[in-house]
Amino acid sequence: IRLYTHQCNAIDRIRAGKNVIITTPTASGKTLAFNLPVFEKLEIDPASRALYLYPTKALSNDQLATLEQMALFTGVSAKPAIYDGDTPQSKRAAIRDNSRIIVSNPHELHQVLSWHTKWRSFLSNLEIIVVDEAHRYRGVFGSHIAFLLRRLLRLCLFYGSRPQFVLS
Repeated sequence: IRLYTHQCNAIDRIRAGKNVIITTPTASGKTLAFNLPVFEKLEIDPASRALYLYPTKALSNDQLATLEQMALFTGVSAKPAIYDGDTPQSKRAAIRDNSRIIVSNPHELHQVLSWHTKWRSFLSNLEIIVVDEAHRYRGVFGSHIAFLLRRLLRLCLFYGSRPQFVLS
């Protein structure tokens, strides 16, 4: 894989545990810049978890396919899954307990945080929160998302994790 300078810079900062905002044009490799260190963390620590937030179901589905391909290619047992309003009740507990990368959206996150005790295992091992398309969260809606992420972070701290944020 040949990486661009901005990808290398982002990867180095993510590896160093820093919160990162990746701001480059469409199709410039932002996704690879955060997926590589996420998979690296998952490989190093079998307990680690990641949460990917996307504003639309179409993006979630596209990214799930990418994550599944990366898991297959790398051999990392990431078990990526989408957890949103369309996820059947019969699959929710298995996703919470077994998926190491959960793909969701802010609306669903708002719904599940009230049931945080069911998410204890995931939240206590959450290392990275990826917020894609962050530029869409502006104005009053952006304020709501900021409060939602603060709630999430408070619960992570309660369960003993200190996840880093990657925004793109």
